[in-house]
Amino acid sequence: MKSFKAYFPFLFVLVLVITACSSNQKEKNTNTGAIADSLAMAENLIQQYIDEGELAGFSALILKDGEEVFRMNKGYADRENEKPVEKNTIYRIFSMSKPVTAVALMTLYDEGKFDLDDNVSDYIPKYAESKVYTPNENGFTLEAQQNEMTIRHLLTHTSGISYGWNPVYVDSLYRVNNVSSWDKKLEDKMLALADMPLNFQPGTQWMYGLSIDVAGYLVEVISGKPFDEYLQENVFGPLKMDDTGFYVPEEKHDRLCGLYNQGEDKMLEPSQELFADIFKQPAIHFSGGGGLVSTIDDYARFCRMLLNKGELDGARILEPETVEMIMSNQLPETATYENGGMGYGLAGAVDFETGEYSWAGAATTNFWINPTDQLIIITATQIMPSNYKYANEFKSIIDNTLTKE
Repeated sequence: MKSFKAYFPFLFVLVLVITACSSNQKEKNTNTGAIADSLAMAENLIQQYIDEGELAGFSALILKDGEEVFRMNKGYADRENEKPVEKNTIYRIFSMSKPVTAVALMTLYDEGKFDLDDNVSDYIPKYAESKVYTPNENGFTLEAQQNEMTIRHLLTHTSGISYGWNPVYVDSLYRVNNVSSWDKKLEDKMLALADMPLNFQPGTQWMYGLSIDVAGYLVEVISGKPFDEYLQENVFGPLKMDDTGFYVPEEKHDRLCGLYNQGEDKMLEPSQELFADIFKQPAIHFSGGGGLVSTIDDYARFCRMLLNKGELDGARILEPETVEMIMSNQLPETATYENGGMGYGLAGAVDFETGEYSWAGAATTNFWINPTDQLIIITATQIMPSNYKYANEFKSIIDNTLTKE
């Protein structure tokens, strides 16, 4: 029989392997426990806000490495009738429509139908005549565009087009001429918008506005199809986003989340605004900047497509290089996104450190796509004006355990 010493090196290695495996398992169990604790903390936080009356209901979905790791449906979609939030609750996503519109337009880019730095007037000639509001010591003048508005300017909100919300001269013209409302066809509104002065020379500043609505109209002009039809054929249909569109059909009205306003004490009251019921009627104006309704799961399919570089379940929507453009900073050097430390891609904000691409909706819906950590977070409630405190606090807890330092 061989001496025990002859086996010692092999036994030593075996002990090291067993010890390492045990250590890895303990670390894995610790990480799993930390993640579970964080998810429970995030869920309890939202439940507290519901119990205190600040929220009626709240949905959240987290996908990590392509797998669902958390889903939450808390409280009521309709508090007054005690209808709970469910998996298929439909939300007004408002400005979360913007990335969808950018994707639709960029499908035409992939077909070679335009370049991002083409002038908008190449496709909508009237925009060549749009003047630029220029204040001076005597008031203001209306000057010609030094560098014409481009499609990139539209998709990055550097076009000079605003929303008409601000107490300034240009926005007062928006209000007088009713260019921001949804009461007419998209074509009529976007051509009327071309008659309004621009707030600044295109490409020189970032300003939130109707630029993405113009991008939606460009889809109609370039494709020759109504915007809603183009979206259905090229985005919603292929991605199986069956509950996403510009209105909620009558047979789905009971799934549309109630809309609420928040008082100074943060307590909720059912909204009496136009937006409470407008989505129950077929749309006549297809607002690419804010006109869509959707569900958490539908929007998750859209986010997964972007994270997967343009493809989902065998359906290719965009080329990988095009998705990279959408999710990376595209601002002109002369323009700065208003949220310091962040860049702006095509219709969405970009975190310079993580590459996270995100945006939100006016009724308090949010999404984040983090390619570095292969992480998608989507949250939704229905409060107007928006209050992103709840989503941001929820996400902050999640980020502490599911993202890299």
